[in-house]
Amino acid sequence: ITRLARAYNLATPASGRILSGGVDSTALYPPKKFFGAARNIEGGGSMTILATALVDTGSKMDEVIFEEFKGTGNMELRLDRGMADRRIFPAIDVITSGTRKEELILDPQEAPFVWGVRRILHGIDSAERAMDMLIKGLKTTQSNTEFLVKMAKTAQDKRVTNGIDI
Repeated sequence: ITRLARAYNLATPASGRILSGGVDSTALYPPKKFFGAARNIEGGGSMTILATALVDTGSKMDEVIFEEFKGTGNMELRLDRGMADRRIFPAIDVITSGTRKEELILDPQEAPFVWGVRRILHGIDSAERAMDMLIKGLKTTQSNTEFLVKMAKTAQDKRVTNGIDI
């Protein structure tokens, strides 16, 4: 999405309204319209649009573009450069990644378990350790449900061991 917005910024005639970072305000309209297509399909149906945004590049333009599109998606998958540099894959920051309104797509019986796993992951001090724990847990189970139940039991055991009852 960053490159699409940059291309429109170069090709769009100047409107006179320049945002910080040198982004013309009208240059962001076509990429926003493209994203809106996922919600406005004629005759119903659905379309999934997967896009990436460049962040931490040192470019104010990239930062402005990211901030403009940040709230438009249904989910955010954040990659961790440190993990990728250490060749740890998938290099996903599971702590900051997530789906908006996930309660609408989760099984009502599994939702509390998913949220419990998320709380456990948020208690871990690094994205790398959280991903490592997640991968190890998934490798030792045969299904998502089995994984969620195992994580809930582990969390319950730790609460009892530490004298905490939540």
